[in-house]
Amino acid sequence: MTVPNPQVPLIHSQAQLVTADDRQDAPAVTQPTSHHADEPPSQRGTPTGSEPARGHDAPAATEAADQHSGTPAGQRNGGSAGRCGALSRGEPAIGLGAVAGAALTEQPGVHSGAGLAEQPGIHSGARLAEQPGVHSGAGLAEQPGILSGAGLAEQVGRVAEGIAGLPPGPVFRGMRNDLASVLCYLGAWEARRPIALLDPNLSAEALAELTRRFRPAALLGFTHVPDGPPPSRGDPAGGPLASLWGDGLRPHPDLAVLLATSGSTGSPKLVRLSRQAVLANAVSIASALAIGPGEIAPTTLPLYYSYGLSVLNSHLVAGATVVLTENTFMMRSFWRLLDAHRCTSMAAVPYQYQMLRRLRFNGAEHPALTALTQAGGRLAPELVKEFAGQVDRFYVMYGQTEATARIAVLPPERLADKAGSVGRAVPGGRLSIEDGEVVYRGPNVMMGYAETAEDLARGDDLGGVLRTGDLGWLDSDGFLTVTGRLKRIAKVYGVRVNMDDVERLLRDSGPVAVTSGDDRLTVWAEGLDVSACAALARRLAAELRIHWGGFDVRGIDRLPLLATGKVDYRALEAGA
Repeated sequence: MTVPNPQVPLIHSQAQLVTADDRQDAPAVTQPTSHHADEPPSQRGTPTGSEPARGHDAPAATEAADQHSGTPAGQRNGGSAGRCGALSRGEPAIGLGAVAGAALTEQPGVHSGAGLAEQPGIHSGARLAEQPGVHSGAGLAEQPGILSGAGLAEQVGRVAEGIAGLPPGPVFRGMRNDLASVLCYLGAWEARRPIALLDPNLSAEALAELTRRFRPAALLGFTHVPDGPPPSRGDPAGGPLASLWGDGLRPHPDLAVLLATSGSTGSPKLVRLSRQAVLANAVSIASALAIGPGEIAPTTLPLYYSYGLSVLNSHLVAGATVVLTENTFMMRSFWRLLDAHRCTSMAAVPYQYQMLRRLRFNGAEHPALTALTQAGGRLAPELVKEFAGQVDRFYVMYGQTEATARIAVLPPERLADKAGSVGRAVPGGRLSIEDGEVVYRGPNVMMGYAETAEDLARGDDLGGVLRTGDLGWLDSDGFLTVTGRLKRIAKVYGVRVNMDDVERLLRDSGPVAVTSGDDRLTVWAEGLDVSACAALARRLAAELRIHWGGFDVRGIDRLPLLATGKVDYRALEAGA
């Protein structure tokens, strides 16, 4: 497959977005309470070390899956689900300055249909709807539930106009699975303004640190606002932004999207993705998964997570439908909307499949559902087999945020003879093994990392070559099997976690060491009894915003050491 044309519209003429009617309801199952139980977490952002409260919102972080347990986004702190503006009443907005009020303010009830202007990134005929069973048609400004064609063009255009009028610098968006967030993303795309899609429930401290490093033009949609003065009010005569972005310094014109890379451990690095990378990966995924205009997918993952964002982008570029919802598998309302909209596919990470097993998922109860996709870590072979038998097509995939999303896909028809493999490179990409490390080449590779605002002005540092940090091998047919990591990065419920960061976090708890298993961290702590281990698991859950089920805290008399005095991690792993 050739490299996609960077001027290809991100939104195909037949694409449709549907904003579901998110409602609070009880979880579908009773959740276990053991501190090391393999239980689905609440979505990252949950300020809890115990069982998620029903009806409490808890979005998750960079590579987490959507498992918060209740409050619709539009009911949080004046949030904006179901509204067309990128900024709604009550949403924190910092650095907007003298932007025209209409451009970024809410416009409740303005949802209309017809032709959408032909512009790169926004193609004609895209549609949004907000109620089950309501499909696109004529403009209905007073009827909530429909946003399509000219109505979508108008709203995206208004948002783009406001974003274009901001001071220089990136836009920071607390990215929820709602209409306002998607319009802000599309508006930034149309305005050619780089946008960082971040966990909306980042702590005020974490957001303040990112703001200090990157000096965004605006902070939109975050639950927790940093204390102190905003980074700027758009005053061209002075202020932090004016001094930083003066003298001709601007974000690189190819820069489109910024995503966090390290999940919950708070690394300041952002992944810089170009417009070409976003479009190339969207087209490649649509091709590899045979996504066409008839496909309908719900948002089962956060849109600030590269896997979740890729579901949105690949469906939009293919002219398919995305149902925007913050409901989760644990909520009966999710399954009602899945059937009401006749969703044809679902994306999930390994722990979500574990949850689906406990929910006794039965594909026959959802006849429209024909495809399931999996990424975000290794899925146990027995679960691959179980869920592949539930639908017509089951895709095992491999990817990294640094490659926009997807790197390899295992076709359903090769599940049996290529068991354990993550498949071949996506169309347009190429895999190789160099000194044991998996190396990927393709147009979807990031421009590079950013640790400060000055890095946003950099061009493409990698030239389409990504050293993944994974160990693996390729068979004679070009199918990749991943065998481990070069560095101490683990995935917990789909969230990438630096184990060294966790150890540093727990320095005040005495000698500790951290190892990884399938979808879980094992924390080895000297001299702790059972109750102290449980307390430490709750602390990690609260501070890292990952459910306590992802931490197996074990007391140990003495940590094993190498002759060098360093922790013998292999000995710990052998005893896990």
